[in-house]
Amino acid sequence: MKKNTLIVCCLLASLCLRAQQPYVSKVWAPDNGNGTYTNPVINADYSDPDAIRVGDDFYLIASSFDAVPGLPVLHSKDLVNWTIIGHALKRQPPFDVFDKNQHGNGVWAPAIRYHNNEFYIYYPDPDFGIYVTRAKNIMGPWSDPVLVEGGAGLIDPCPLWDDDGKAYLVHGYAGSRAGIKSVIVVKEMNAEGTKTIDAGAIVFDGHPQDPTVEGPKFYKRNGYYYIFAPAGGVATGWQLVLRSKNVYGPYERRVVMAQGKSTVNGPHQGAWVTTPTGEDWFLHFQDKGAIGRVVHLQPMHWSNDWPVIGRDIDKDGIGEPIATFKKPNVGKTYPVQTPAESDEFNDKKMGFQWQWQANPKATWSFLNPEAGVLRMYAQVLAPEAKSLWNVPAVLLQKFPGDAFTATTKIHFTPNEKVVGEKAGLTTMALSYNNIAIKKKKDGLYIVYGKCKGADKDNPEIETEIAKVSTGDVYFRLEFNRDTTCRFSYSLDGEHFKKAGDALKAVPGKWIGIKMGLFITSPTKINDSGFMDVDWFRVAK
Repeated sequence: MKKNTLIVCCLLASLCLRAQQPYVSKVWAPDNGNGTYTNPVINADYSDPDAIRVGDDFYLIASSFDAVPGLPVLHSKDLVNWTIIGHALKRQPPFDVFDKNQHGNGVWAPAIRYHNNEFYIYYPDPDFGIYVTRAKNIMGPWSDPVLVEGGAGLIDPCPLWDDDGKAYLVHGYAGSRAGIKSVIVVKEMNAEGTKTIDAGAIVFDGHPQDPTVEGPKFYKRNGYYYIFAPAGGVATGWQLVLRSKNVYGPYERRVVMAQGKSTVNGPHQGAWVTTPTGEDWFLHFQDKGAIGRVVHLQPMHWSNDWPVIGRDIDKDGIGEPIATFKKPNVGKTYPVQTPAESDEFNDKKMGFQWQWQANPKATWSFLNPEAGVLRMYAQVLAPEAKSLWNVPAVLLQKFPGDAFTATTKIHFTPNEKVVGEKAGLTTMALSYNNIAIKKKKDGLYIVYGKCKGADKDNPEIETEIAKVSTGDVYFRLEFNRDTTCRFSYSLDGEHFKKAGDALKAVPGKWIGIKMGLFITSPTKINDSGFMDVDWFRVAK
């Protein structure tokens, strides 16, 4: 009896330990396991990253545009191994605007700071102004966003609390809304950092040699004010640093990182962080086209009070990105982990990788931990919705690398009185494709959908693939290194049949292509059909 009890206890302990193991992607993990890492440290679309260190913990945030929940918060102990721990924006204001699809709008490049034992996130909405949200704990709750300064075209804010207690805000302008761009301004805020209190001053004009200067980050070191700002365009630019002894300038200019002979195009826009051991590092993004803007980590050092980022081969003060390097010295070694991709839907909450295309409604989905499924209810297509591009209730996550497969198991239960309900697996971008199971008059069918130019309001074209006798089906997405997306289906989970043609992946509006789940209906009814998603698994 004692022996059996011991065996059971050991098994339970083993299961608990296994449950606590960090998630490690089967597609991409930057930690090489030998004290080195390979860029990118996050091979997914976390554009415009900003990061800070608080104690021994590093936190990173990124643009989220129209996706909800927004403002993803990631955590790391060593700058290489990251995981998603939450979101700072549960619903995006103004609610009447973001209850509908707003591709390319919403949260642009944000900044995170820790001040007076509180976390501050400043984010711009290019149509409404600059907001701040605050929290005592990084896990939240985060305050309702406060409008620091209203106005169209105000973008890329970053605060700085000076030694004398004064607070400043640096930001840029979006030419599409403001009518001006390529300039950086500094404004004073109230001490709390919740309102600007003057009109500010232009401290840098990029027109002569640094077009599209934007994304400024504000720091102070050794009596100098520093503004780190990318210029030259997302896919083709370089990283500038400006410095001055006065907060309003004049600022000296220097390019501190460019592509050089590396393969990393447009290396810029990011965050300077320092480890507990005193090392300096820089997190930035690279535009990889359809996949989006992935996050790199570069070593950084100071020379004559100027930062040098990456590897400075010719010693001219301009570094270039490294591919593989020794990991940051943080005093300890931490387990390998990556942002989550797969989801078994066994918990009370969905994985933090999932986001909707607009502010969600409570009736879109429910988790059933006892059954281990995510139940999604069929949402009525608006009359003007010609494709999923205009459907808010599409549950999506970022592409996790250069090549992978994503497989999901679903059970489809359509309403018997409704013809046209369908549920499936989709990509989402300016052009997309998908696979679904659809209720027709004479039964269930596998259908393949394709929409080219979804952003131009082109309709999705549907092709019938096969009639099936069951609502239990497996769907698979294959993303290949030639950047094509191909779908297939299976009725037993082992033998998959290809459906439709391959479609070349393209990005979304300012973002990388995404993938996820949907269920739609042509008719409003008091008891919609639904699908139970058993699991969603990402592998090579």
